[in-house]
Amino acid sequence: MTFVTTHIKWIMLITGLFTCSMFQAFLSPENGLNMVFGTSIDGPIAEVVVRNWGALIGIVGVLLIFGAFKPHSRPLILVVSAVTKVIFISLILIYGSDYLETAGGPIVFDSIAILLYLTYLIQNRKELKF
Repeated sequence: MTFVTTHIKWIMLITGLFTCSMFQAFLSPENGLNMVFGTSIDGPIAEVVVRNWGALIGIVGVLLIFGAFKPHSRPLILVVSAVTKVIFISLILIYGSDYLETAGGPIVFDSIAILLYLTYLIQNRKELKF
């Protein structure tokens, strides 16, 4: 077994907890935006969109924590989490170059998480059932 396969439970727990930090954007949209982008937007639509964004990302974090304890659910959860993280990184790189400095931390974190998830999925592809 490789390091990633041996420690996938802890990898999912740790990345899940960090991903749950985005519930902050659900509870306080301004703080959530400042944390990730270093800026904020205001208005009623911003409240709805940012809160929804924070809740959805936080839910992915909860799923990662759940998957850490339920091995049969790991493949789907890891794929969904990796896809959402790839979308976030892609959108920042395509449309958000002004925010790269502030969003650099989340981009690095998500990139590492994606690599770990894909490593696990590839190394265990024969045993995984989708």
